Amino acid sequence: MPNESSSDFTHLNESGQPSMVDISDKQDTYRIAVAESRVYLPQPVRDQFQGQDIQTRKGGVFQTAIIAGIMAAKKTPELIPLCHTLFLDGCDIQIQLEGEEAVIRCTVKTNGKTGVEMEALTGASIAALTIYDMCKALTQDMIIKATKLISKTGGKHDYSR
Repeated sequence: MPNESSSDFTHLNESGQPSMVDISDKQDTYRIAVAESRVYLPQPVRDQFQGQDIQTRKGGVFQTAIIAGIMAAKKTPELIPLCHTLFLDGCDIQIQLEGEEAVIRCTVKTNGKTGVEMEALTGASIAALTIYDMCKALTQDMIIKATKLISKTGGKHDYSR
């Protein structure tokens, strides 16, 4: 791993101590971030699908995961210490079964001074964990395989995978 100086990290002050980035001089811009998580679902879980979801006594697995992911995106600054509190204009989570995987896409939008990548990543991650939690009685062989940023727009740099 390359040796990074503290000036390369935005969340460290001149003394190398943790610090929330000062965004007071930045202008509001429209920002969108999309993140994805993938969960490998073994056969015992896939066998439970009825249509597009698994129905349990607690409700639909994907429906519950969507709600959990949205709630998590809204609470990101409470979970990640140096994230700014943002007003989210929208948060949409889609979950599709693709082969042996549940593919979660979380899209978060805001009009603000800083991006919503962490909110999108948090939403996708918590949705994946919720799927695991709701299906673990069937098997604990599920694997949360990948969580990644797919794209972001707004701010200094756009990004697309």
